[in-house]
Formats: sequence, structure tokens, C-alpha cells
Amino acid sequence: MRGQTSDARARAEGGTAPDADRIGGYLREAARSAPPSAQEVVRRRVVTRMRGFGDRYDEWKLAVGQWFDRLDLAPDLAENIGSRRWFRGLGTMIALGAAAFAFWPDFTPLEARASMPESPAIRKEMRSRMIMPLALGADSGRRMAPGARVIPLERAPERPRIELIATLAPGDSFAGMLRRAGLAGGDVSRVAALVGEAMPLGELKPGTQVDIVLGRRPAPGEPRPLDALSLRARFDLELEIARAGEDGAGPLALKRNFIRVDDTPLRVRGKVGPSLYRSMRAAGVPASAVQEYLRALDNQIDLDREVHASDEFDIILAYRRAATGDRQAGQLLYAGIDRGGQPKTQLMRWGKEGQFYEASGVGEQRRGLVQPVPGPISSRYGMRRHPILGYRRMHSGLDFRARHGTPIVAVTDGRVRSAGRAGGCGIAVRIDHGEGLSTRYCHMSRMAVGRGQRVERGQIIGYVGSTGLSTGPHLHYEMYRGGRSINPESVSFVTRAQLTGTELIDFRRRLIELKQVEVGAALADLEPLPSEGDEPTREIEKIDLARRSDDADGRTRMN
Repeated sequence: MRGQTSDARARAEGGTAPDADRIGGYLREAARSAPPSAQEVVRRRVVTRMRGFGDRYDEWKLAVGQWFDRLDLAPDLAENIGSRRWFRGLGTMIALGAAAFAFWPDFTPLEARASMPESPAIRKEMRSRMIMPLALGADSGRRMAPGARVIPLERAPERPRIELIATLAPGDSFAGMLRRAGLAGGDVSRVAALVGEAMPLGELKPGTQVDIVLGRRPAPGEPRPLDALSLRARFDLELEIARAGEDGAGPLALKRNFIRVDDTPLRVRGKVGPSLYRSMRAAGVPASAVQEYLRALDNQIDLDREVHASDEFDIILAYRRAATGDRQAGQLLYAGIDRGGQPKTQLMRWGKEGQFYEASGVGEQRRGLVQPVPGPISSRYGMRRHPILGYRRMHSGLDFRARHGTPIVAVTDGRVRSAGRAGGCGIAVRIDHGEGLSTRYCHMSRMAVGRGQRVERGQIIGYVGSTGLSTGPHLHYEMYRGGRSINPESVSFVTRAQLTGTELIDFRRRLIELKQVEVGAALADLEPLPSEGDEPTREIEKIDLARRSDDADGRTRMN
């Protein structure tokens, strides 16, 4: 029985599995063939639309990109400059720049909450504890109303003395400066008279400072009286004005304090190095003295070619030092260049005009010529075909191309020998420079000098024109030696002055004195004299000074 039951169960199980598969396949096939539900229909429509929109967007984006590629809005601006394509790229750049500036971010500060609580009471308390400048309109600090015991003053008391400093401005008068400082009319007249006794008031230099002390007013509304006044009138003179009498109630009196001054010139030497200017400034020479030194040497030698880095510069300045410690640098006295321990160039200032002379006594020498007009040479010296006459003849000068009315200057110093019309030369000026040398300037429109007039190097003598045998505005410039025409390009002019006789002897003696000045000797402080010692102001100092004096006297008696 058991065996039969097991076989029947196996047959039953074996027959069930194929039936389940057939049923599942049938159901799936039925589901496929069944019509979709409403929810499924909506989902399929949404998916179809989304896929169609994406495809259309991709197609639109591709079309727009192709259109922009054909439009070529951003070409290379370095190619085909000036073409339509280039201007299209320029417009794109301008439009992008305008858009960038239009959307530029705002940099206004961000508002943040205060670290402490805010309220009118707190702000008032903090303001009362602040310290602000009264000159800026400060209204900080605590204010207390006067009580019943406070007695109001009739008027605020004034300061018993006022100390101030007045400065003499350029073009201002000494009396006007004192009057603006607050001095009474009588005091102004008295002070001006006292200072005028010591020195002319016109010699007071602009920038002079005056220390003024004004006393107490004698009555309300009246000007303050002058108690004391002091000024540095000159480098070696100090003036003090004070009231006489022990109580200071007497009349104003003048006291002259003469200051000991040493006039030893200042001498500075050093290597030229890579830059003469920088080397001299590094050595402590004032900038104005360096510029004057370079101008003096530039008229004598070629600084770029004739001065080497291994050379030494030698400069001597007028220099004053006072016992008070003040110092004052003056004008250039000597300018020199040494090479290998030997002087190569020596220039010293001499004479009332302050001209520089060589050590041999020869005056200032200037290198080369000044070009008469700032224009190029259009025709040089030599044979050529005349542009108007049409045949070859000697062109005895240089033609400078210049516009009508351009100033013409003298190439060097001289005296006008003739000025006026000169045939085919038109309006011309001839200048005699001495030693048989002369120059002529032709075809002027008008002259600026007359016959017999003395002219200097670079002075305007006329203006460019086209008078005479001329095809247009230009300058015809000629040079003569001994009355014969020479090529102006072959001559380098120099102006020289020669010292002779006793003047040459005095010049050389002064040069020897300057060359004996020690380098840097003027930079040392002056040794104070016994009479120039500072008086003690405190009683303890006076006692110590008296004790030292008694000890010194005792040692002297013992010896």
C-alpha cells in the first residue's frame, strides 16, 4: 500500500510542473496581446514626447552651431586688418566688452550686525567717553551744567604772553610782516628803525624767520606790546630786540650778536666710476654744485669720450660754517679731472662775470658750433648746378631746410659786421668772430640785430625766409677765414679769453691757494672759544662751575 501511494504521488507531482509552465506562458501572451491600460498609454506618450524634444533640441543646437560657424563672429584680429571679416570680429569684441562692463559686480560693503548692542543710550555713553580733536569740531566728552555756586566770569582771561614765528615772504616788506604778526604801529616803526641801523632792510632774504614775543594787553581792545624779537639777519649776524630795564618796562633796545664764521672752501675728491653724477652725489656734493660742475666741464671737454671711469673728480665749493653749527654751501670755485695722479683738466672761476678759466689763463672754451637752425642740410659746400641760374657754379656754404619764420641763431660769439640786403643773398647778416673768422646768414625774412651789435652764442639774429635768389624758405650759411670762403663743416669754433699781466699772476696765485685746501677740511666743526661757552641756566650747574673754578685756582697757586 505504501509503495502504491508513493508512485501515485510522484505521478501527480510530475504532471503538475508542465501544466504550470503552460499556464504562465499563456498568461504572458495574453498580457502582450491585451490592450494597454490608460496609465500605460500616458506613460508611453510622455516618453515619446521627451525623446522627440531631446532629438529636436540636439538638431536645433547643431543647426545653431553651424550657423554661427558660417557667420564667423570671432575671427583672428591679427589677420586681414580692415576687411569686413575683421570689422565683424571688432564688433564682437566691443559687444562682449560692453556686456562685461554692464554686468560688472558691485563692490559695496556688506552690512553686518554690530558686535555690541545698539541703542541711543549706548551710543551716547560711548560718545561721551571719546577723545576727538577740538579743531575738527569735536563734540565728545561729558558736559555738566553749572551749579548755583558757579560764578560766571565777565570775560575770559587772556594769555599773558604770546610767542609766535613770522616769516618774510618773497616780495614782502619787513614792516608789513611785523604788522600782520600783530605788532602795534609804534613798535613796528621802532623795530624797523633798530634793524635798519644794523643792516639795510633790503638785504633781508626771503624766508628769514623772526621770533616774536608779545606781552599782556594794557587795556581791552588794545594791541599787545612787543616784549622781545630776534632774527638771523645774516649768516654771521643775529639781532635781538628787547625792552630795557630789570622789569622789562623800558624802551626797545637792539643787541647785535656777531657769529664767528669760517670761510674755508669745501673740497671733495673721488673716483669717477660708471657715472660721474652718481659718484659725486654719493660723495656728498650738492646736486646744484654737481650740475654746475658738469656744465663747466662740458664746455671744455667731451665728458662721454674724454673722461674715464678710473679718473678722479676734484671739486671745490665756496663754503661757510658758523660757530653755531650752521653751514652754507656757495658757488663752484674749481672743477677738475685728474688722471694717474696728474691734473688733466683744471677750471677755476675768475672775474666779476664768474667765467671759468683754464689753469694756463685761457678762458672758457666751447666745443664745436651751434647749428644756426634746427633743420637738416639740404645742400652742402662745393660745385653744383644753380637751381635758378641753371649752370654749375661754386656753392660756398651750407643750405639748411627750415620753415618760414624759424629763428636763426649765431653759431658763436661775435660782432655784427653788416646787416641788410646783399644782392642774390637777400637779407643777410655777417658776423665777425675775431682772428679772421666770420660767418654769413642769407635769405632771411627779417633781421633781429643791427650793424655793430655784440651777439653771443645761441642768440637770435634773424628769421628764415626766401629773399634773394631762392626757390623756397631755407637758410644759406657761409663761413670765411681771412676773407676767403671755407667749408663750414671743417671748422670747430672756440671762444677764448686770455689773461695777461698782473691779472694772470693773481689768477695763478688764487689757483695755488685753492689746490692747497685739504679734502673735507671744511666739514669739521669749529672749535668753540672760551667766550662762546653756554652759560649755565640752573643754580646747581652754577655751583658746580664755581667749584671747578676754585679747584683750578688752588692748583695754580700750589704750582
